[in-house]
Amino acid sequence: MTALLPLAVDLARAAGALALRMRDGIEQEATKSSPTDVVTAADRAVEQLLVEGIRAARPDDGLLGEEGAGRAGSSGLRWVVDPVDGTVNYLYGIPQWAVSIGVEDAEGTVVGVVLDPAKDELWTAVRGGGAQLDGRPLRCSSVTALDQALVGTGFGYDARRRVAQARLLPTLLAQVRDVRRIGAGALDLCAVGAGRLDAYYEQATQPWDRSAGGLVATEAGARVTGLRGREASEDLVLAAAPGVWQQLHDLLVELDADAPPF
Repeated sequence: MTALLPLAVDLARAAGALALRMRDGIEQEATKSSPTDVVTAADRAVEQLLVEGIRAARPDDGLLGEEGAGRAGSSGLRWVVDPVDGTVNYLYGIPQWAVSIGVEDAEGTVVGVVLDPAKDELWTAVRGGGAQLDGRPLRCSSVTALDQALVGTGFGYDARRRVAQARLLPTLLAQVRDVRRIGAGALDLCAVGAGRLDAYYEQATQPWDRSAGGLVATEAGARVTGLRGREASEDLVLAAAPGVWQQLHDLLVELDADAPPF
């Protein structure tokens, strides 16, 4: 882990610099799961930079990238990368997107790095070693009342899924301080770790959305889980300060927030 963290930081900074250079004049190139699930040239170029850097430094490690990069590896470690988390924000010039790099072993993420290039904020975590923002230790919020909790969420790309997710909001809004939809899952998880959000939940996230940011939140003291004793997964990820985790968990169970929408 001593060697993995500085390598991940260096790769994230190089990737972030490339994404920033490519931002002016960027256009949508393709779509993936739906017409609103967009891909840009920067997504592909940044992932290629990360893949080449990981292969050069760690040829035996596995790899999983949002834009299709993948290999099994033989070292017991896997790099999980999202070259531009929050591509729609990136495409529209909204400064809320990130480069996310997680390194996982059989037990989960051991190193997490999330870089917000537009704000030059670097989030890092090592399993068992705490989380930091720009070198400063992080701690999640101490809120204990759900009606005082600022809760982040997100919506899937499929219109049917969004409709199902939106049905939860009237009940949720009546029981929390307010809700935020920021548009980058890795940064939402980091925000929980920093106390910028008291909690965050979302359905249909992918491993590259959760890997690094989930470790940042966990190492900052938040609970990162699924519902009903399950681990965080595509079904649902819930990250919350310990003081409101149970209350929000039970409300999301009541609302059947992890149910398949179709």
